[in-house]
Amino acid sequence: MKNLKISIITVVKNNKDTIEKNILSLINQNYKNYEHIIIDGGSEDGTIEVINKYKRDIKYFISEKDNGIYDAMNKGIDKAEGDIIGILNADDYYFSNALEIVKNYFEKYTEIDFLFGSVKKHTLQYGFYPKKILWTFGFYTSHSVGFFIKSEAQKKLGYYNIKYKYSSDYDLFFRMIVKFRMKGMATNKSEVMGHFGLSGLSSRLKYIDYLNENTQIRLDNGQNKIIVWCIHYLRFLKRIFRIIKEKNKT
Repeated sequence: MKNLKISIITVVKNNKDTIEKNILSLINQNYKNYEHIIIDGGSEDGTIEVINKYKRDIKYFISEKDNGIYDAMNKGIDKAEGDIIGILNADDYYFSNALEIVKNYFEKYTEIDFLFGSVKKHTLQYGFYPKKILWTFGFYTSHSVGFFIKSEAQKKLGYYNIKYKYSSDYDLFFRMIVKFRMKGMATNKSEVMGHFGLSGLSSRLKYIDYLNENTQIRLDNGQNKIIVWCIHYLRFLKRIFRIIKEKNKT
């Protein structure tokens, strides 16, 4: 695992204000053995013009209608030629040492299939807690910016399931950790990969839609139905109590 090539997939649609910083964050990496794959969903706001400014630095770019963000990611996976695959969505960006950190971990810990790096989100997100996957989403740092997987492991897992509109990454992780029992780890807290933007899909998602899809993913992956529905209603009640508490404060 020397001189690893890293494939970075960026999914974008109408993000002219953030895509340039995304692209530049890769151009400015300390580690240069990477390829940048950009899958555009048919932007009409000037995004394509920004991307074309940097076409010499982009390995593959296509703009066409797709069936959502995860369908676009699958298209990127098909084009990836690297040893490692990472996701960097359009409103996110890496810090300059991100890919060097990734390369060092996969070189040192050759037995791992995937890596979660620390990410600046609402707060600093760090660590990896696989035992939590059966009842919560909060077992890892971030999908975009923080997640890297060996290409051979990605092939074994297959594609993101486009049946899920909001949380297909959770389904992928469920299969990766629970079904295939792949090995992974987290970087040190101080090894921060980059910044996760707060204007993406997750910021526009209604909690009930997120909760329902998470529940369906666990059911589809064979988790005990009684346990799944208990978790579902407990999380729903917790959300209601939080809303009531916040209203009482005001």
